[in-house]
Amino acid sequence: MANDCERIDKILSHHGFGSRKDVKKLMRGGFVVVNGKAAFDPGMQIRIGSDTVLVDGVEIKLQRDVYIMMNKCRDVVCANRDGEHRTVFDLLDDSVRHKFLGGDLHCMGRLDIDTEGLLIITTDGALTHRLLAPKTHVPKTYAVALRDSLDESGKAAYVEKFSRGFFVDREGNEDGFDALPAELEFADFEMENSSEKADCLLTIYEGKFHQVKRMFAQLGNEVVYLKRVAMGALKLDASIPLGSYRELSEREVSVLRGDDSD
Repeated sequence: MANDCERIDKILSHHGFGSRKDVKKLMRGGFVVVNGKAAFDPGMQIRIGSDTVLVDGVEIKLQRDVYIMMNKCRDVVCANRDGEHRTVFDLLDDSVRHKFLGGDLHCMGRLDIDTEGLLIITTDGALTHRLLAPKTHVPKTYAVALRDSLDESGKAAYVEKFSRGFFVDREGNEDGFDALPAELEFADFEMENSSEKADCLLTIYEGKFHQVKRMFAQLGNEVVYLKRVAMGALKLDASIPLGSYRELSEREVSVLRGDDSD
């Protein structure tokens, strides 16, 4: 955006160059260069996305928000800290593990420790709030492997039940709930970069605690493998290995926002 500007002392402080007082000293020493010229005014307005800032000869990537697509692996948790398990943030390089102008990195929704697949990590709190709001009903699609195989009549019964929605019993301290109608499709789905196979794809429109597992359990079955493959119109890039990630393209961010679903 043409008018997306920010003070240079705030930018450098967010990029790990200390407090604004520290940044002021750095600038007085002539270590900061903006668009080829030394910058000494800590209140100087920088145009995000068009101006070039170097600190001691190294260019700073000017970015208000970051949007990361991770192919989450199992045995890591969607938390900033965990005393027992690795977290998804432990899988990130130092280059993105800092405070951006938009805020701190956070998960856009969570996946259980034993669930794989599409996880968005971002600093855009406004977008996260909008997409995860209960009234939004953003579709989320999962590849599912079940403990018990089903014949054709059993599959048809599952599809019909999911299409109507049904009550799901409480689990622990989590209340029961009336699950919204969902879309279930049975087929043999082979997972990219994995030896796992899935029996079906399930698209739900809410995000209750352990929802997919609880819905199948309500029908007397058990989920033995679960991978999120899409969120809204944004699909997991199958070329991303488990436990790896990349930044979203501008078009993918638009798709995530709902601006471009083609």
